Amino acid sequence: MSRKPKYFDRRFNVSLLHPKYWLTWVAILVLVVFGLMPAWLRDPIAKVLAKLVMRIAKKPIKVARANLTTCFPDKSKDEIEALVKDNVENFVMILLAQSELMLKSRAHMRRRVQLHGFEHVEQARAAGQPVIFIMPHVWGIEYAGLRLNLDLPMVSMAKAHKNGLFNWFNNRMRSSQGGNIYMREAGIRALLSELKQDNSFFYLPDEDLGRDKSVFAPFLGTTKATLPVVGRLAQAGNAQVMPVKIGYDQKKRHFDLTVMPAIDPETMQGKENEAIALNKAVEQVILAYPEQYMWFLRVLKTRPEGEPSIYH
Repeated sequence: MSRKPKYFDRRFNVSLLHPKYWLTWVAILVLVVFGLMPAWLRDPIAKVLAKLVMRIAKKPIKVARANLTTCFPDKSKDEIEALVKDNVENFVMILLAQSELMLKSRAHMRRRVQLHGFEHVEQARAAGQPVIFIMPHVWGIEYAGLRLNLDLPMVSMAKAHKNGLFNWFNNRMRSSQGGNIYMREAGIRALLSELKQDNSFFYLPDEDLGRDKSVFAPFLGTTKATLPVVGRLAQAGNAQVMPVKIGYDQKKRHFDLTVMPAIDPETMQGKENEAIALNKAVEQVILAYPEQYMWFLRVLKTRPEGEPSIYH
């Protein structure tokens, strides 16, 4: 059995020129054009296109409403609708800009993503420890990863796209600062191996991976099934665990990326305690920029015994 690392292949293959990908090439060209645009021109266009997305993306918006209503039971219907609108607007704005991560200079990225709290990382590095960054699924996650990768050796893990060309394009972008991108099937062992080689990475604890091995813990205005593995991973890899938040400032047209202090390992002793600690970290990140979280994901799919699905 091969022990070859399960990285995404970043090399260009002539098969990507097959006619079945021609529409995808057009979409990539559009993204490249928008990525080369200055933000002062691109952002107003994105706001107009967001209105179209609101009209056609019925199913994702229905999921977003269900998530927001469940997580923020004290918010009025109008407040929920305003959050949905802001969420879609930020999605389109950040999506149209994203190819700049691959197309523009490192100096541009440093200006575009203002980094705060990096002293926490420097302290961990001085102690000879890599970092596991806790970040849920937020629109600016690619900006966060690549900005940190400018100053820190990083790897990542991603789910493969069904479209081979988008798969190649996305992973070329994600690895544009030199970090390898693992396939999901590489598993936790691959990440542990990277920690031992002094590489840091993002861990996304908000994904609902089902009832098996998950623990229910408080999350915003509800409870959530959370997979408590990062504490053991950090202990095995001698790593610190730090939440990270990022948000796009539409007025200043840049991202604010903040690394928060490390989570106390004592608070993650035991699965229940770790689930609580992880959900608190995720809450911190979401509440900093609630309009920029990926609310369209079914993050509350698994419910406690006897509770009906919120997605109906």
